[in-house]
Amino acid sequence: MHDAPIAYIERTRAWYLALGYGNPYRYAQFDEVPFQPLKKPLAASVVTLVTTAAPYQPGKGPQGPGAPMNASVKFYVPYTGDTARDHDLRIAHVAIDRRHTSMEDSNCWFPLPLLRAFAREGRLRLAPRFHGAPTNRSQRHTLEHDVPLIVQRCLDDGVDAALLVPNCPVCHQTLALTARGLEAAGISTVVMGCAKDIVEHVGVPRFLFSDFPLGNAAGKPHDPASQRQTLELALQLLQTATAARTTLQSPIRWSASSEWKRDYCNIERASPEEIARARAEFDAIKAQARSIRSSEIS
Repeated sequence: MHDAPIAYIERTRAWYLALGYGNPYRYAQFDEVPFQPLKKPLAASVVTLVTTAAPYQPGKGPQGPGAPMNASVKFYVPYTGDTARDHDLRIAHVAIDRRHTSMEDSNCWFPLPLLRAFAREGRLRLAPRFHGAPTNRSQRHTLEHDVPLIVQRCLDDGVDAALLVPNCPVCHQTLALTARGLEAAGISTVVMGCAKDIVEHVGVPRFLFSDFPLGNAAGKPHDPASQRQTLELALQLLQTATAARTTLQSPIRWSASSEWKRDYCNIERASPEEIARARAEFDAIKAQARSIRSSEIS
């Protein structure tokens, strides 16, 4: 039973109810899913990367390995970056699995260096820009503001296909919505993620599922072979899927034991003291995030 994928929707709903919040979050869900077959051979296709990772901001608190959730580095407006150079993108601003992964190897959540290597090998053409998508709980704002901006930027760059790499539960919804917008605009997509139930609940064209702790959708940390195999699988899916809602599960296991799946937001494993502490921390994070959001999008 514990080797089944984590039911993140159910798990987080129970967690936030236990923290004392009513009206649990409802994830987006669609019956129809747009689907755009890859128009060109992969070697001739311009491919971009869409991430929910945030640029490192010195002076804004812990953001490195083992950092707690840090709302001060959240962003609420889509950004772009030059794919020709390296970037220090981190995931301290979102609710990834901090117990079972180290947050040490950014290749697990931002596979740009490996994409550049594939481009040098002639396997694809890399777009001039990658894109950062805000992890916004407002589905309306994501659909009406963030997705159209990212879609237009990809169209401006002549993008044929996009790989989307989410991190936390809401990140998976954000990039599932982004994938839908890109496909509707004629751009083929693959979501590379770890929250199977959320991505499939929203409904996307192609989904590469890695049964790993959140924050490792592009492969295992310090394991270049798993990172390369994960990207290979995503590109394979991009070329071979024939219909929407195609999910491919990576054969790579996180560990010999599936015990790690029992911990994330599991109210059955939390003491009353842990619940009270989590409520206080979440209240503080929400207040901080509201302040940043109002200043960025005003």
